[in-house]
Amino acid sequence: MMRSIVCILLFLMGSSVFAQKADFKACAKFSERNLSDYVYSLSVYPSWIGNSDFFWYYYTTGDGTVYYLVDAKKGKKQELFSTERLAARLAELTGKTEDVRNFKLGGFRFEGDNPYRLMFSRYGKDFEYDVKRDVLKEYSRERKENSFSRVPYWQRWSPDSNYMVYAYKHNVYIQEKGDTTSYQLTTDGERYYSYSFQRDKDTDKKEGASITWSGDSKVFYCLRQDRRNVGEGYLIDHLAEPRPTLKTYKFPMPGEKYVYTYDLHLFDAEKRSHQVVDIAKYPDQEVKVMLFDFNKYPEYIYFTRKSRTCDEMDLCRVDTRTGEVFEIIHERCEPHFTEQLFECRILNGGEDILWWSERSGWGQYYLYNKEGQLKNPVTTGDFVAGRITEMDTLGRSFVFEGYGREKGINPEYRLFYKVNFDGSDLTLLTPGDGFHSIDLAKNGKYLIDNYSRADQEPIAELRDTKGRKIMELERPDLRLLYEMGWRKPERVKVKAADGITDLYGVMYRPFDMDSTRKYPIIINVYPGPQENFVPQSFTLDDNGNESLAQLGFIVINVGFRGSCFTRGRNYHCFGYGNLRDYALADCKFVIEQLANRYSFIDLDRVGIYGHSGGGFMAAASILTYPDFYKVAVAASGNHDNNIYTKWWGETYHGVKMHEKKAGKQDSVVYSFESKIPTTIELAKNLKGKLLLITGDMDINVHMAHTIRLANALMQANKRFDLMLIPGADHGLGSPYYVNLIRYYFIENLLGQRVDNVDMNSID
Repeated sequence: MMRSIVCILLFLMGSSVFAQKADFKACAKFSERNLSDYVYSLSVYPSWIGNSDFFWYYYTTGDGTVYYLVDAKKGKKQELFSTERLAARLAELTGKTEDVRNFKLGGFRFEGDNPYRLMFSRYGKDFEYDVKRDVLKEYSRERKENSFSRVPYWQRWSPDSNYMVYAYKHNVYIQEKGDTTSYQLTTDGERYYSYSFQRDKDTDKKEGASITWSGDSKVFYCLRQDRRNVGEGYLIDHLAEPRPTLKTYKFPMPGEKYVYTYDLHLFDAEKRSHQVVDIAKYPDQEVKVMLFDFNKYPEYIYFTRKSRTCDEMDLCRVDTRTGEVFEIIHERCEPHFTEQLFECRILNGGEDILWWSERSGWGQYYLYNKEGQLKNPVTTGDFVAGRITEMDTLGRSFVFEGYGREKGINPEYRLFYKVNFDGSDLTLLTPGDGFHSIDLAKNGKYLIDNYSRADQEPIAELRDTKGRKIMELERPDLRLLYEMGWRKPERVKVKAADGITDLYGVMYRPFDMDSTRKYPIIINVYPGPQENFVPQSFTLDDNGNESLAQLGFIVINVGFRGSCFTRGRNYHCFGYGNLRDYALADCKFVIEQLANRYSFIDLDRVGIYGHSGGGFMAAASILTYPDFYKVAVAASGNHDNNIYTKWWGETYHGVKMHEKKAGKQDSVVYSFESKIPTTIELAKNLKGKLLLITGDMDINVHMAHTIRLANALMQANKRFDLMLIPGADHGLGSPYYVNLIRYYFIENLLGQRVDNVDMNSID
C-alpha cells in the first residue's frame, strides 16, 4: 500500500512539471507591437546648424513633443519655440486649427549658421520664424529647378560636360557635346559580363554605364565583373499568376570552378581609347576599387585585390596616364581577413594611407606613405579598433569605433575614440558603460552620444571631442512601460567550454515568475561568425524573446567563441575549419552553468531555436546532443554549407588551392576545394522534437538546405515536423512564423496543446 502511495506521489510530482499553462495574455501584452504604444522617444537625433555650435532636435514624452535648441559651446538648452504659441500664429496665417499635443514640423531649414532664423513649409506655403522675437511670417522663396531631373538616367556626363558616356547592349559608347554621333569603345560586353549597370539581362535600350569619371574629365574607368559561367540557383514562385514561374539567379558556391572574377578598364575620352589594366595576381581574386577623391586627384585609381583563399591582400595604385600598376602594400593574414572591419583610407592625394590590419592579433590602424613604407602604428594594444567614423585630414586625426579596451566593460560594446595620425592623444570620447552611437558636429568640435544596454535605458549626452561631458540631454519617459509591469532583462556573464573565456548574453524571465518553481529554458542562437545578434543596446522585445518568456519560459541569448569579430582574431576565428560544430559545446555549457546558478531553470526541458545560421545551429545542436535538447526549431537554416554562398563557406571554413601543370608550355592550372561537414550527416541522431521551417522563395538560403535535411531524417526513419511558408523569402518574419515557434515550444516543453488560439492574436 505504501509503495503504491509513493508511486502516485512521484507521478503527481512529475506531472506537475507540465501543469503550468502558457500565459497568452502576457505574451500579447508584452510583445513589441503592443509595447510601442507605451514608449516615446528613446534617442536624440540632432540636426547641426551649419558649421555653428548649435543644433536642434525634438523629443517626445508622455507630455507631448518639444523642440529644443542647444548651444553646445555654452552647454545650454532651450525650447526652440513654444508649441502653443507657434501653433496659434500658424493658425492665424493659414486659418487651419493645429493639434498642439501632436504638433510636429518637418523639413526644418536654417539660414546658414544662424540658429535663430527658422524656415519651414506647411500646407504648400513657406514660413519664416524668428526664434528670438517670436515672430512668424509667410515668405516667398525662389525655387530652383533641378536641372539634373531633365538628364536621362542613362547619361553619364563628364564633370566639364563635354562628354557623355552610356551603355548599349552591354558595351560602352561615348558622345562629345554637340556631336550627334556616338563612338563605340568596347565590343566584348555581354550579359553577365557587362559594362552596364543592367548587367544581368539583355535590352535594346540605352542604359547607364558602370563607370567613374576623373575630375579633369580626361579619363574614366570601369571595374567589370564576370558572372557568365557562375552556376545558377532556381526558385519556383508557386503563387505567381496565372501559372507558377521560374526564377533564376547567379549563385557561386564553395569550391566551385567558376566564381565571380574581375577586370579593370581604363578609357581616355579625348583619344577615344580603351585599355585593360593588368591587375592579375591571385587566381579568382576579389577586387574592389577604393574610395578616393578622384575628382581632385585624377592621376590615380586605387584598388585592393584579395586571394580566393582569403588570407592575402594587396593595395595597388593605377597610373591613369599609363595604365601601370604599382603594388603599395601586401599583407598576409591567416586564416582570413575580417572584411566587416577592414578599412583603407587614401588621404592627401595618396601621400598618407591608413591601413587596418590584424597582424598583432587585434585589429589596429597603421600609417603608410605613398610608396608603401610604414610610417608608424596609429593604434596599439589588446583591443579592436573598428570602422572610422570621421576623418580630419587637416588636423591629422580621426574618430573610430573601439571594442574591448576599457576594463570592466563588455568587449562587444561599441565605444568611440579619437587619435592623431602619429598615434598620439588616443582619447576615449564615450566613456559610459554601454553600447554607443554618436553624431558629430559639422565643425568637428562636439558630438551627441546615445548609449544604452539591454538592462539600461538610453542616455543622450552632449560631449566635446576631447572626451569631456558638457551636459546630459535626455532620458526616455518609460513611466507607462513600467507601470504596466514590463521589466528589463538581465545581463549574464558565463564561461565558454574551455572554462576560461568570458561569454556575454541576456536572460529573459516571466515577469510573474515564481522562483520556487521550475521553468523550461530556451536559447535563441546565432553562431556568427560575422555577428551573433546578442542585443547590446536597449530594446523592448528583442527578437520576440521577451514576449516568448512571458508564456512561461526562461529565454537566453548568448554569444559564443567564434561568433563575433569585435573581440580579436583568435576569438573570431575560433570556428575556422569547423563551421558546423564550433559553437555547440559552448552553447550546452552555457545552459548548464545557468541551471547551476539559478534553481528555477529546468535542465530536463531545454529548447533551442534560431533563424538562418541560427536555424543551422539549432538543428546541429539537437542532433549532436540528442539527450540534452528536447525541442528545436530551425528556420531557414543553411544545413549544407557546401551549397550555401561561396564567401561564407570559403572564408569561415576554408578553401584549398591546388596547382597543376598542363599543356606543352607547362602552364599552371588552379583548382579549389572546399568540403564542409553538414547537419544532414547527423540526422540519424534525432531523439527530441524538431521543427524545420523554410520559405519557398529564399534566395539567400535556398529551401534545398531544409529539404535535404528532411530527406536525411526520413531516410533515418525519424519523426519531425516541417513547415513550408509559401512566397516567403529569407526573412520569414510574419506573425504566423513567430507564432509557429511559440506554439511549438508550448506544446513540447509545457505539454499544452494549442488548437484554437488565433495565430495573430499574440503577436
